[in-house]
Order: sequence, then C-alpha cells, then structure tokens
Amino acid sequence: MSAPNHLKNSQNRVVHYIKEFYRFFKHLIANKALLRVLIINDFKKQYLGSYLGLLWAFIQPLTFMLVIWFVFTYGFRSAPHGDTPYFLWLAPGMIPWFFISNALNAGTNSITNNSFLVKKVAFRVSILPFVQIGSALIIHIALILFLMIMFLLYGLPPSVYWIQLPYFMLCIVLLLLGISWMTSAIRVFIKDVDNIVDVLLQIGFWATPIFWNINIIPPKYQWIFKLNPAYYVIQGYRDTFINHKWFWQMRNVTFYYLVVTVFFVILGAIVFKRLRPHFGDVL
Repeated sequence: MSAPNHLKNSQNRVVHYIKEFYRFFKHLIANKALLRVLIINDFKKQYLGSYLGLLWAFIQPLTFMLVIWFVFTYGFRSAPHGDTPYFLWLAPGMIPWFFISNALNAGTNSITNNSFLVKKVAFRVSILPFVQIGSALIIHIALILFLMIMFLLYGLPPSVYWIQLPYFMLCIVLLLLGISWMTSAIRVFIKDVDNIVDVLLQIGFWATPIFWNINIIPPKYQWIFKLNPAYYVIQGYRDTFINHKWFWQMRNVTFYYLVVTVFFVILGAIVFKRLRPHFGDVL
C-alpha cells in the first residue's frame, strides 16, 4: 500500500471514530429520559431488599472514612495539615477515590451483568458502562454535600472555588468511561479482568496521596506519583476545598490528565467497537 493511500485510510478511520463519538453523545442526549431511569433503577437495585436500603450507599464510605480518621488521628497521631483538621483534609481525597473505585468496578462488569440487554438489537450497549458510572455519581454527589456540611460545621464558609467541582466530576466521568469501555468489553471474554481491576485499585489506593501528603516524597520523585491520573482529581478536590486554587493553575498536570483521558476514551471506544459484534456469541 502506498504512503498516500495509507495516510488516507488513517484519516478515514479518525473521521469514522469522531462520527461514532458524536453519535454516542447524541444518543445520550436524545435518550436522556431512558438513561435517567436506567441509572436510578441500577442505583436502587444495589440495595434492594436490605433493611436500611439506600442508606447503605452512604454508611459504608462514611464508616471507612471515620475509621481512617480515627486511626490516623488517635493511632498514628497525624497532625492537622496547616490550619486544616485532618478529617477535612482526608475527606476530599477519599470521596473522589470512592467514586473512581466503585464506578470502575461496576463499569467493568456492566456488560456481563446486563447480558439480557446486550442481546436486544435496538439497545445501544455502549451506554451500559455510563449507566454504572451515573449510578456511582449519585452517591458521589451526596458525599460531596456531606463534605460541604462538614466544612460549615467546622466554621469554614463556602468558597467560590466550589464552582469548579462539576469540572472535576466531568474529568472523572470521561476517564472512567474510556477505561470502562475497554475493561467491560474484555471482561466478556476474559473473566480475570475483574480481578485484575480489583488488584490495580488496591495498589492505586495506597500509591495515590489520599491519606498521606505527597510532600513527604522527595521532590525529584514526586513526578512518578503524579503520573497516576487519580492524583489530578484528588489534588483538584483539595485545591477546591482547602488550598483555594483553580484547576488552570496546575497547567502541566491538567494538560497531562486531559491527554491521558483522551487516550483512554479513544482506546476504550476502539476496543469496545471491535469486540461488540462478538458479545452475543459468548454471553
């Protein structure tokens, strides 16, 4: 194949995938009512039949945060970070991580857990990971409201920097969507993907500066930890609630995060599109 023809084919593929992205988001907008119903039903289904019902969605993460707070406040005697109590410093790191962990786990299993929908010809299967992410987003928003109340109870007034929270939520959603497209599609054929994601999330939890400060790492090695995309959103939440910085003040990290997000969205879309025709043969 000649170089001009190869270049032309590459350009055609790029245009094709751009059109696919456009059709996907157009489908989301056109079917927002259906999407809302699917998200709410999935959210309710997780806790259906238990006595406390939907309260478990908030009891579990809040309990975990309180345990970590108790251990590092009274066990290891962690001092406040500047003028900020340790719990208020910890929560903006834990809450986005809960969202990332829960949404990625659910998104990875979104196809296999909804195999009855996959076999429906008229159903757009690619929205299933988005449904799982949307379900986790409900809990995330509720925990953010809890965090805002905690700041008020500690006597800290609302800040104009809080208005950038939707930006960081969007950043997480887009990254999770790209990764979930890839992992959910591969999960149909390789069951080990679910366990691999669990292991990576466990490693990621301890490798991300959630309950420890990145400043304890020598400056020349900090860039290694900043390669973790979760660092950007967790630091962004702390900048929003504590440090009072705008996201564009982290120019280099913001650019890196957006490049990584675009990469995973494109890769996830390609993997999902290539494997989608074979889902029915396996499920």
